[in-house]
Amino acid sequence: MNKLIGIIEKGKPFFEKLSRNIYLRAIRDGFIAGMPVILFSSIFILITYVPNSWGFQWPKDIEALLMKPYGYSMGILALLVAGTTAKSLTDSVNRSMEKTNQINYMSTLLAAIVGLLLLAADPIENGFATGFLGTKGLLTAFISAFVTVNIYKVCVKNNVTIRMPDEVPPNISQVFKDVIPFTLSVVSLYVLDILARNFVGAGVAESVGKFFAPLFSAADGYLGITLIFGAFAFFWFVGIHGPSIVEPAIAAITYANAEVNLQLLQQGQHADKILTSGTQMFIVTMGGTGATLIVPFMFMWICKSKRNKAIGRASVVPTFFGVNEPILFGAPIVLNPVFFIPFILAPIANVWIFKFFIDVLGMNSFTANLPWTTPGPLGIILGTNFQLLSVVLAATLIAVDFIIYYPFVKVYDEQILEDERSGKSNDELKEKVAANFNTAKADAILDKANAGAVAEEAPAQNSISEETNVLVLCAGGGTSGLLANALNKAAAEYNVPVKAAAGGYGAHREMLPEFDLVILAPQVASNFEDMKVETDKLGIKLAKTEGGQYIKLTRDGKGALAFVQEQFNN
Repeated sequence: MNKLIGIIEKGKPFFEKLSRNIYLRAIRDGFIAGMPVILFSSIFILITYVPNSWGFQWPKDIEALLMKPYGYSMGILALLVAGTTAKSLTDSVNRSMEKTNQINYMSTLLAAIVGLLLLAADPIENGFATGFLGTKGLLTAFISAFVTVNIYKVCVKNNVTIRMPDEVPPNISQVFKDVIPFTLSVVSLYVLDILARNFVGAGVAESVGKFFAPLFSAADGYLGITLIFGAFAFFWFVGIHGPSIVEPAIAAITYANAEVNLQLLQQGQHADKILTSGTQMFIVTMGGTGATLIVPFMFMWICKSKRNKAIGRASVVPTFFGVNEPILFGAPIVLNPVFFIPFILAPIANVWIFKFFIDVLGMNSFTANLPWTTPGPLGIILGTNFQLLSVVLAATLIAVDFIIYYPFVKVYDEQILEDERSGKSNDELKEKVAANFNTAKADAILDKANAGAVAEEAPAQNSISEETNVLVLCAGGGTSGLLANALNKAAAEYNVPVKAAAGGYGAHREMLPEFDLVILAPQVASNFEDMKVETDKLGIKLAKTEGGQYIKLTRDGKGALAFVQEQFNN
C-alpha cells in the first residue's frame, strides 16, 4: 500500500498544476460568487414543497407566489454566472498583464452577459424566452465568459482600441477603449449562434445541452458516479485539493440536475437525477470527505488507545457539521495506508446505496441546495423534502460506513496501542501529513479540546510602530481566520498597530490595495508566484507559510507579530 501511495504521489505536481488552471478556477470562483443566489432560492423550495411530505399542498396561486423569488434568482443563474466567471477569469488574466494596461473586468462581465443572452435566449413576442438562462445554460455561460475574456486579452495586449486625446478624462477614455473588444466579443458570440442555428437547427445553449446529454446520462450511472466521487476522496487522500479539479467539471451538471428534479417534482413525477450538489455534500461527503461522520464516534467508543479516544472526542462536533479536518489530520486518516481502502470505498458505497434508493425504491432525489455545513443526515432529509425513505437512507448510510471503517479502525487502534506500550510515536506520518495539508484548523480544534495543552511562549520581540494591515489567505477563508484572529488578539494585547483580515484565494483582488502584507496559508502556498505578480504591482509584501510553521503562528500571537515584522525587515 505504501508503494501504491508513493506512485500516486509522483503525479502530484501535475494535478496541482491542473488545480491552478485559470479556467477551472474561474468556474469555481464564479459559482462561489453565485452561491448566495443558490442558497436564497432553496429557501423557497423548502417552504413550497416540504409540506407535500405530510399530504399538504399549497393552492396553485400560493405556490406560484412562493416560487416567484426562485424563478427570478435561480431562474437566471446562468446569466449571473456568465458575469461572475468572466470577472474571475479577467482577474486571473490581469496578473500577467502590464499594470498600466489592464482589462476592465466590468466590461468583460457585461459583455459575457450580453453574449449569453444571444446564445441562450430565443426571441418571442414582446421579449425573449428564459428557459436556458437558468441551470440549463450554465455550460453556455462558461463559453460566453471564456470567449469574451480571451478576445479582450488579445485586443488589450495588442492595443486594438480607440485612442482618445490626452485631454479626455480617463473614465471617458476607458469607455472608448472597451468599445472594440466589447463589439468583437458580442459579435463573435452572435456569429457562433447564427452558425449553430443554421447547421444544427438550434441555438448554442440548446445544442450544447443535446451534445452533452449522453455524458450527463453516463455521469448518473454507477460507473460515472464511481469515477467522479471516487476522485474526490482519492485526490484528498494524497494531498491534492480534489474539489479544485473535480467540482468545476461537474458543477454545471449538479445544479442542472437539481433543477430538473424540481421540475419533475412539480409535475408529480419521479425526481430521479442522482448527480446533484446535495448528493456530493450529504451522501458522498457525509461528515466530510471520505464519509467520516461515524469515524470520530468509533474512535471515541470502540478504540482502546487513549490517544485515539481523545482524538475521537475532540472531532465529534466539528465532523458532525462537515468539518472533518481534526479526524483526518489528527488520526491521521489521510496518507495513512491503513485507511486508504475505506476512505475511497465509503463515499462510493454511499452513492451506490443512494442510487438504489432512487432507482429501485422510488425515493425522490435532491431538489434543494443547502449550505455544506448542514449535518449530513439532516441535509439528506431536508434536501429531499422530508421523505420517510430519506430517514431510512440516512440510517442505512451510517450503518454501512460503520461496517466499512470498523476493521480498519480496529487494526489502526492495535497499532497505536502497541506504540503507546513501547513508547513509540507516529511522528513521521504526522510530519508527512503536515507537509501535504494545512493542518492548522485541525490542530487548533484538537489543542482547544486538550485541557493540558500549553502554548509555547515566544521570545520574539516586535517594534512595529506604523499602522500595518495584513491579509491572510487560504482556500476558503476559514483556516486563514485562525491566524488573523491570533494577530488581532495579540495586537490588542501588546498595543501593536496591526490589523489582520482573513479571506479566500480568488476572492481577494478587490481587497489587495488596502493591505501592506499578504500571508499565504500552506494550502495555497503553491500560488506564491502567481500572487507575487499581483502584490509586486501594488508594492505589497508577500509571505508564504508551511504546515508546522503556520500551526505555531496560529497558537502564538506574539510570534505571529514578530513574523509580520520580519517580512518588512527583509
